[in-house]
Amino acid sequence: MSFPPSPPSSSPGVPAVTRRHALATLLAVPAVGLLSACGGAATAGSQRISQSALEPLATSVPAGTTIKVGDPSIKVALELSGLVKELNGFTVEFANISGGPQTTEAFRANALDVGSVADIPPIHATWTGLDVRIIAAGYRQDAVNHPIYELGVAPGAGVTQLEELRGRKVAYSPGQAQGALVLRILDKAGLKQEDVKLVELPSTGDAYATALASRQVDAAPLGGVQIKRYLAKYRGDGGATIRHGLRDDPSLLYSPAKVLADPAKAAALAAYATVWGKAQRWIEDHPAEWLEGYYVKDQGLSREDGQYLIDATGKRDIPTSWTEPIARHQETIDLLAREQKKPQLQAADLYDTRFEAVAGTAFASAGKAGAA
Repeated sequence: MSFPPSPPSSSPGVPAVTRRHALATLLAVPAVGLLSACGGAATAGSQRISQSALEPLATSVPAGTTIKVGDPSIKVALELSGLVKELNGFTVEFANISGGPQTTEAFRANALDVGSVADIPPIHATWTGLDVRIIAAGYRQDAVNHPIYELGVAPGAGVTQLEELRGRKVAYSPGQAQGALVLRILDKAGLKQEDVKLVELPSTGDAYATALASRQVDAAPLGGVQIKRYLAKYRGDGGATIRHGLRDDPSLLYSPAKVLADPAKAAALAAYATVWGKAQRWIEDHPAEWLEGYYVKDQGLSREDGQYLIDATGKRDIPTSWTEPIARHQETIDLLAREQKKPQLQAADLYDTRFEAVAGTAFASAGKAGAA
């Protein structure tokens, strides 16, 4: 198995990296993908492309190749670090698309070639009949002590440990990372879905924090800076958060299998995964530049909130072997299949093994280069 370096600088053409939002075809598609996975039968594995049918990755990207990328934060990292210059010889079109529902619907509309998500969207996409594969995987070192989410507790709810969720109203978003985390929390606490009242709510924006504040729910996963803001606003009224003690840290790049079956696009995606790995290292090694350039200027956060997110993330782990990540992913699939009455899947089938060491090798080599 060979893993391609970044495309050689002698390749013709210059990168045309744009922030294109024109996805009219996407808007015309009914929003059924991930949402429809919440109910109804889904055929997993229908018309899937086998791993053996995929050609070995090419060592260079054919001129004229274009890939459409939904990875907004890494776009900023590439610009801040100058790594965008390594995407030469082919065209990268960036779209302001992120998260499972948006990304999967863009795949269905042929409006995107790769997207950045957590570990749940590839599972639910497969359950809805969309053949997708993971091409890069990133995690957090000491992930249990650096969680993405904490379980928010409503003012006055009086929940201080996970076992006390019995009989309580818990926010739930099927098909997304927060929904899977709720099921994992219940499992850890020895509870079943019928032991609580799951309240289906969208996990976008501050919907969960608002539901907690209004006592629409007693508990809900809160992520990122929402943890800090929720506690600052409602701790005095009895609002709280609980550390769940579970890993919730996967950060994945995934693509439609039909895209990966195109040798030119696969080569371009391997080049992108290489630069993605380098960008992860740059973000870790340049916290001041990342704080100012991304959190403050791009996201409009205060420096205090941005620093909170940097500290919460800790160190990154971009592995060169997917053996352990696949095993953890399988545990999640087994739980979701049982609790949501979905077909059983093999986690290994969701990964394109041609890419296994690409991002991790780039991450490691970027660290060595920086230390030299």
